[in-house]
Formats: sequence, C-alpha cells, structure tokens
Amino acid sequence: MRFRSVTFDLDGTLLDTIADLAEACRRMLEELGEPPRSPAEIHSFVGKGMAVLVERCLTRGRTPSAERLQAGIDAFKRHYAAVNGNRAGVYPGVREGLRAWQAAGLRLGVVTNKPGLFTEALLERMGLDGFFAVVVSGDTTEFKKPHPEPLRHALAILGTAPGENLHIGDSKNDIEAARAAGCPVFCVPYGYNEGKPVDSADCDALVSDLLAAYERALTF
Repeated sequence: MRFRSVTFDLDGTLLDTIADLAEACRRMLEELGEPPRSPAEIHSFVGKGMAVLVERCLTRGRTPSAERLQAGIDAFKRHYAAVNGNRAGVYPGVREGLRAWQAAGLRLGVVTNKPGLFTEALLERMGLDGFFAVVVSGDTTEFKKPHPEPLRHALAILGTAPGENLHIGDSKNDIEAARAAGCPVFCVPYGYNEGKPVDSADCDALVSDLLAAYERALTF
C-alpha cells in the first residue's frame, strides 16, 4: 500500500443525504412562500455547500437579492438541523471499506463542503465518527472544494504528504481539489455531481464502492 492516509467526501460518497436535504429545502421554500423544487432539481443543486444550494433553490430567472438569500440560508439552517440524519443512509460498502482502510493502519479523514454545524452531528448519528482522525467542513477553512485548501488543511493534521494521501469523492469538485492539492483521486459513480457524472478519464480510478476502492489501492 503506497498510501498513508485517505480523505473522503461526505454527501454522495459516504452518506446518501439527499432526502434530508430535499426536506429542508422544501420547508425553507414553503416558509419563504416560494414554489417547491423537485427531488431531481435538489439532487443537481448539491455539491458546493449550503449557501450555493439555497441560492440555486431560490434562483428562478435571476439570482435572489442578498437579503432574500440570507433569509433562505437562515431558514434552511433551522430546518436542516431538525431533519439532519433522519432519512440519511450509509452507502453499501462504506463501513466495510472504512474498516479495511483502518485495519491496514491508514489515518482517515473527511473533507466536505457541508457546514460544521451539521457535519460532525451527522457522522455521529450515522455511527461513522469513530473512523476519522480529522473532519474538515465547509467553514473550517476560508475556501471550500474545489479549492485545495480544505485538503491541505486535513493533510497537515493527518501528517501526510499529498502524494501519500488518496482522496475519494463523487464529483468534479473532489477531482479538482485533489489535483490542485497534489493527491491521487478515486471516484464513486453513485453520488451527487451537479448533473455532471464523473468520467473515469478524469480521475485515477472509478470504483463501485469504498471496499472496491481499498482493493484497487492495493495495486495502484
């Protein structure tokens, strides 16, 4: 195994959280007197953090005003806090993959664009918090993915060099962040990719799940 650590995206990679996000968006839009969005729309809006999700929900022909956007963000925070983890699920192969990485002696971390207010509570609720030595949320550093800073911050805490860390995600945000940080990157095909499915040509390996990622890393 050439790697000493692995970092993972959260939504769409470790956890299927779209039902919770869609419910929080539904409640937020209802509170603001806005028409609802379809589950497919919400799915395509996820990827660049909470503020962008809310902005995309509120954008109909033109972007919302700063005041309207802030009202949406405030409402979304309240509603998502109420539903966070209620309908979320752990993707197949995730627990098995995490156990395999851990048994091999690698240090593990999460790098997500989800705000810290929700990240660690969700990991704990889903029983995954014990796997990770570091959790970098969307507001931990100045920039979010696809900027490399969140990954670099995680690596500084994990104590590994970029080339020794494998990043695993579900979207171009993860690919671009990993490339900019100097990390190899694997992708899963089942997550949230803003309507732009990842291509095997863009990452170092396209793997069916986290256990398959571990097995592929053994020969990478």
